[in-house]
Amino acid sequence: MVVGPQTGWWLLLGAGVCEVVWAAAIARTDGFTRLWPSLYCAGFIVLSLYLLSLAMRTVPMGTAYAVWVGIGAVSTVLYGILFLNEAANTPRLLCLLLIVAGVVGLKVFGSEPVN
Repeated sequence: MVVGPQTGWWLLLGAGVCEVVWAAAIARTDGFTRLWPSLYCAGFIVLSLYLLSLAMRTVPMGTAYAVWVGIGAVSTVLYGILFLNEAANTPRLLCLLLIVAGVVGLKVFGSEPVN
């Protein structure tokens, strides 16, 4: 697969979305003792890592990994707030904004393509 500079960022976004899917699904595996939820979770883990590896063809490794983790962390917390009745207090939301600011900063201040 040929990965252009912008394609790498789209792949990175897809990898982050896959991370959220497996993070949300992992609780349903019951410690990986339930077959179908475990296979579903494992499939999205593999897909997430695959997309991350493709994104790293053009996005610097440190930036790609930090952005991937940031997408996963923020989106998983938001999933917990919206669907699992987790706390949505001001300090938690401010912390999420700090993560988003860091991810945006990494994109803006250091996303030269890798050769």
